[in-house]
Amino acid sequence: MTVLRYTAFTSDPAGGNPAGVVLDASRLTYAEMQAIAADVGYSESAFLTSGPGGRDGVIPVRYFSPRAEVPFCGHATVATAVALAERIGPGELVFSTQAGLVPVVVEESPDGLRATLTSVEPHVEEIDDISDVLEILDWHEDELDPELPPAIGYAGARHLIVSTSTRQRLADLNYDFDRLLAYMLQRDLTTLQLVWRESPTVFHVRDPFPVGGVVEDPATGAAAAAFGAYLRERRLVEPPVVLTLHQGDDLGRPSRIQVELRADDTRVRVSGNAVPITGRE
Repeated sequence: MTVLRYTAFTSDPAGGNPAGVVLDASRLTYAEMQAIAADVGYSESAFLTSGPGGRDGVIPVRYFSPRAEVPFCGHATVATAVALAERIGPGELVFSTQAGLVPVVVEESPDGLRATLTSVEPHVEEIDDISDVLEILDWHEDELDPELPPAIGYAGARHLIVSTSTRQRLADLNYDFDRLLAYMLQRDLTTLQLVWRESPTVFHVRDPFPVGGVVEDPATGAAAAAFGAYLRERRLVEPPVVLTLHQGDDLGRPSRIQVELRADDTRVRVSGNAVPITGRE
């Protein structure tokens, strides 16, 4: 068995969000996949449970954080698609995830191979009271952006979206890990998507991820898809539109995530490059 290490949403091995990738996990048990993910230590690792070929063109994939399995992971999807494309060539793939089927297209770009995933059907849920999570974050209500009210976005996993009116507030992130973990487990949340809006189509985001045993994710494709669905639902952007999300800058791992909303499709497309970190081990 070989564990590959790629980083997604960047063309620089020192940036982006690292992911472990196992292209043939057909003989691994649940416990073994969980142990490998914990040993790799990245926010998620992806496992192709029927090998790289899949069946009928559909490739089953499972995602594990160091602490638990998650239904869908965007950055590990991008990393896995690029790892496959390096071996079989660019083109179209379909991953079967616990959240549903996720088509992915890998293409050549000036910065190397670039993958675009299409989310499962997204939705947005209202949330009336976030006083508990604001206390855990040590944020205050008057620091929020009233034009981007809190909500829960879903595009394969559930993310609580909370927006601040200043970049400084976003940069100063110091939360109670255990309390946030308990809060998120009670509400079946995968991450918090903390947002500052730079312009109508450019956003800076941070994603605490205690559910996965990780303080913060450097680039979160699933949350980016959920956020795209949120912006469409709230009519804060008008499709067709392409958005840029900056993530990881405050961690020293800059990431750039492209989110595309189309007028004729409610699903969300998320794009980014990926590159090997250490090659094959």
